[in-house]
Amino acid sequence: MNAESNNREIAANAEAPATESPNPASVAVAAAQPAAAPPPPPLRIPWWIPASAVAVVALVIIFGIRSRVNAEASVTRATHEAAIPIVTVVHPVADAPLQEIALPGNTVAFIDAPIYARTNGYLKRWNFDIGSPVKKGQLLAEIETPEVDQQLQQARADLETAQANYNIAKITASRWEFLVSTGSVSQQETDQAKSDLTAKKAAADSSASNVRRLEELQSFEKIYAPFDGIITARNTDVGQLIDAGASSPRELFHLASINKLRVYVAIPEVYSRAASNGSTATLTLDEFPGEIFKGTLVRNANAFDAANRTLLTEVDVDNPKGRLRPGAYVFVHFKLPESITSVTIPSNALLFRKEGLQVGVVRDGKVELVSVKMGRDYGNTVEIVSGVTGSDSVVVSPPDSLVSGTPVKIADKHAGD
Repeated sequence: MNAESNNREIAANAEAPATESPNPASVAVAAAQPAAAPPPPPLRIPWWIPASAVAVVALVIIFGIRSRVNAEASVTRATHEAAIPIVTVVHPVADAPLQEIALPGNTVAFIDAPIYARTNGYLKRWNFDIGSPVKKGQLLAEIETPEVDQQLQQARADLETAQANYNIAKITASRWEFLVSTGSVSQQETDQAKSDLTAKKAAADSSASNVRRLEELQSFEKIYAPFDGIITARNTDVGQLIDAGASSPRELFHLASINKLRVYVAIPEVYSRAASNGSTATLTLDEFPGEIFKGTLVRNANAFDAANRTLLTEVDVDNPKGRLRPGAYVFVHFKLPESITSVTIPSNALLFRKEGLQVGVVRDGKVELVSVKMGRDYGNTVEIVSGVTGSDSVVVSPPDSLVSGTPVKIADKHAGD
């Protein structure tokens, strides 16, 4: 038994882990240290700390949302502002009251007439060439008319025959009237004699008229000047056939009276108050620089041309020395009433619409289309006589899509400086 007990103890000791013997030095140090303190109780967090954290988070969220809303509003506002067109404006330049207006015109002869032949034949001679001054009644040319001469001789012979027949009929009728009173002839025979007298008288008168007609045609052999003037054209020569009865007869001479000239001028409607009959006008020509010719406005049409809204007027100019020539290009200067004032604007500010000529004027941040009346065209600028004033802001180079009421912004002239 003892042996089995010993064996079990030995086996148990073998299975048990071997324990190390404590280190004396460690035991001494542990003995020297004080005993460990008990663990502290758990800490309690104050209620205001989490509340503050929640408030901070809420403020961050609120400020984030607000900044995003502000950013969206700023983007929307910038988008709307970017959609508003930016325009450049100018102020019309006010001119001094107009004293006169110069309009183009052409001088024409006071009397201007083509000279045609009135009888048939051949040109025998001409006496004046182009540029020659002639007086009324002077012989310009002669025409040979052999056919007319022969017809006249025949007509005169016919007239003599008719006159002889008339004379014998007259004698016969006188005799029958005497005989009927004595009962020698019948009344019927007397009436026939009187009727024959009437017929013979009519035949004689007809022959006499034919003679006078041919004499008139023969007188047209000589072509005379109908008024004082200058020969401006000669379209015939010696030996040329003259056919007065042609559908398009040839003009022999052209005669113009230049002692006085006419100038027809179309005055725009806006200046029509200057078209007063009897008023004085002056003419200037490039041919005579610095020289002025005086004229008088004698008449006007008293009606505007429907196409270009102008008033046709006539100005007469005395030209006793013949220095001015018909067909010359002149400028006619009219005195204008002081009430006619104007401004000038750039040409590219005009809008051509179906309503007429318009410009865009900026008023209270919006564009308003205003109808205007244009005066003279200077090229880069034009004269405006009504519609805008010097205080208006006129849009330069307006787009075709511009309409009244469109909001716009005025460009800063110094932005690029």
